[in-house]
Amino acid sequence: MSNKPLTAKEIRESFKQFFKSKGHQIVPSAPMVIKDDPTLMFTNAGMNQFKDIILGNKAPKWTRVTDSQKCLRVSGKHNDLEEVGLDTYHHTMFEMLGNWSFGDYFKKEAIDWAWEFLVDVLGLNPEHLYATVFEGSPAEGLQRDDEAASYWEQHLPKSHIINGNKHDNFWEMGDTGPCGPCSEIHIDLRSDEERKAIPGAELVNKDHPQVIEIWNLVFMQFNRKADQSLEPLPAKVIDTGMGFERLCMALQGKTSNYDTDVFTPMIDKIAALSGKKYGEDHKVDVAMRVIADHIRTIAFSIADSQLPGNAKAGYVIRRILRRAVRYAYTFLGQREAFLYRLVDTLIDSMGEAYPEIARQRDLIMKVTKEEEDSFLRTLENGIKMLESAIAEARKQGKTEISGKEAFVLYDTYGFPLDLTQLILKENGMTLDQAGFDKEMEAQKTRARNAAAVEATDWITLAEGEQQFVGYDATEADTRILRYRHVKQKNKEYYQLILSTTPFYAEMGGQVGDRGTLTAADGEMVEIFDTKRENGIGVHLTHKLPANLDGSYG
Repeated sequence: MSNKPLTAKEIRESFKQFFKSKGHQIVPSAPMVIKDDPTLMFTNAGMNQFKDIILGNKAPKWTRVTDSQKCLRVSGKHNDLEEVGLDTYHHTMFEMLGNWSFGDYFKKEAIDWAWEFLVDVLGLNPEHLYATVFEGSPAEGLQRDDEAASYWEQHLPKSHIINGNKHDNFWEMGDTGPCGPCSEIHIDLRSDEERKAIPGAELVNKDHPQVIEIWNLVFMQFNRKADQSLEPLPAKVIDTGMGFERLCMALQGKTSNYDTDVFTPMIDKIAALSGKKYGEDHKVDVAMRVIADHIRTIAFSIADSQLPGNAKAGYVIRRILRRAVRYAYTFLGQREAFLYRLVDTLIDSMGEAYPEIARQRDLIMKVTKEEEDSFLRTLENGIKMLESAIAEARKQGKTEISGKEAFVLYDTYGFPLDLTQLILKENGMTLDQAGFDKEMEAQKTRARNAAAVEATDWITLAEGEQQFVGYDATEADTRILRYRHVKQKNKEYYQLILSTTPFYAEMGGQVGDRGTLTAADGEMVEIFDTKRENGIGVHLTHKLPANLDGSYG
């Protein structure tokens, strides 16, 4: 090997080519967004796309397969969102390199090839590698995985083969179904001095940031039945997953994933655009890491046709996007849309391996910018409100913000709850969660009661489509295209659709614009809210203008 470290692109490609040389079919990454599995919103592991094969519902097209898979973990047992950016190795989106065998090879080949790839191909120092094997579970009649251990002993001294418990070294798909022991490969990236002081074996699976798992080899050999008993699987499965970012860190001699060339082009771009340097201020560094991580998630989700929204997967993406916007706003001084300007850098880095992001470039940029513009309009007000609430609480000697205040931020300003919690945490404060939940429930009750709406048919005054000019102007000449009368509970009002409008319509929890319509004769009609219906801004007013056919400003 040359002295020059391999690039991320070279590492990803060398993995796929190595397993291709071992008879594996290279398959493309499955979408990160899952549309046809009710149990899962996002692909969170390499095996998701092969679930039906593993369960025996579908025959495999190839018995040996390899790929690099884009994954997303932000909720459930892998809730990494709060850690992202604060440490050096948590991510929302990450890549998982994997190789599979469906009823073909098993433990010996999986272990031997993993070793060959890491040590012979990539040149990792074998002295810094450790393997864990399942220690057994007498209660379930499961012995220690001596078979896996015997294969490891051909490569590693016994002191580098560590027994692992059921939590770390027994993989299960769910309460029932395929399962089996697994063998993790860990690497010690500490300095020689640190290694002399404490052996790496003592730090495996102890959450040390430089003694980390890089590859998990899963040996699916049992089927767990409904009565929790285990029976041998007729066709055994190998499922491996290697953390790509961590592997790059190990090979490039870094102690942070963010210092590898997976992320450095993006961090350099963020620094250039913001005029701030990475490595001088802890809070700025965290912000840059958060943004570098989150833009990947946002771009890949949009490319997989999951747009930010108010429900389920869409809401997860919106939360991540707003979290990134807020970090850019607070710590990088960005008062205008910023994230969308990073998309080309991402495509340069990852577009070759994942061509879908290059194909969807324009859509990714457009959607991201629209979301940023929308949230920035309310962010400032929201932050001021929260800062004022924090100051008031401190004045009273409190360290907790009321649930009601947090709910107003959520409901009126479109602040995701976790964003409020994050800002509170930065200020050493907490939130009255029970109070927030109570307000949320009351809101749901009000919404159910207010849902009954009576409306007349739309009366058309002029044909045409509405043009929105609110990004560039606060005033515009316009006319009324359509209107109707609405009764909702004990309220009555009118809805107007204008030909040209600077009024931003409520979206994403953000309050709609208010203002006035002024006729040529000076008559003024108050617009008390602007809603969005079927993609059009609808203006709400308590009275109709006297001259419906006139032009207005």
